[in-house]
Amino acid sequence: MCAAASSRARQRSAVRVYVALGANLGDAAATLRDAIRWLADLPCTTVCAASSLYRTAPWEASGPDFINAVAALDTQLTAPDLLVCLHTLEARAGRERPYLNAPRTLDLDLLCHGTAVRHSSTLTVPHPRLTGRAFVLEPLMAVWSTLAADPFAPLPDVPCAADRVRLVQDQGVVRLSETL
Repeated sequence: MCAAASSRARQRSAVRVYVALGANLGDAAATLRDAIRWLADLPCTTVCAASSLYRTAPWEASGPDFINAVAALDTQLTAPDLLVCLHTLEARAGRERPYLNAPRTLDLDLLCHGTAVRHSSTLTVPHPRLTGRAFVLEPLMAVWSTLAADPFAPLPDVPCAADRVRLVQDQGVVRLSETL
């Protein structure tokens, strides 16, 4: 599907997208590093920036602590085509979905796709739970701040800094020294 989307994508302008990466099975940090390389290999897509790694206890999930990050991409893929590619990469990493919020080898969530607002049975952008998850907000804001002068990088309304600090404390999110 990613290859088929490539020919359609070349006819569109690129948009800035943000993808959340997470894993809590196996060598999660190594899996996220692999995932960044795989994202860079997607058709008509460039990785512009990636955050540091963050550790957090599972949020509405079970299993070991998660390692999380966010990447900014420029892509010509549509949001539905990109979502298919993200699911393909999750499968490549051995992702299984035995039940809701099961531990995972790789989780890739499309947070924003340019200025698009889309609600369907398979895709909602901006991500509906983006603003309440510190493990997404902190790496997202770190990446976004490096690109903020670029009007190509819009973000939906996010909580103010004080509210984000409370979320980080409440959810136990810790920035690690490792980067992608």
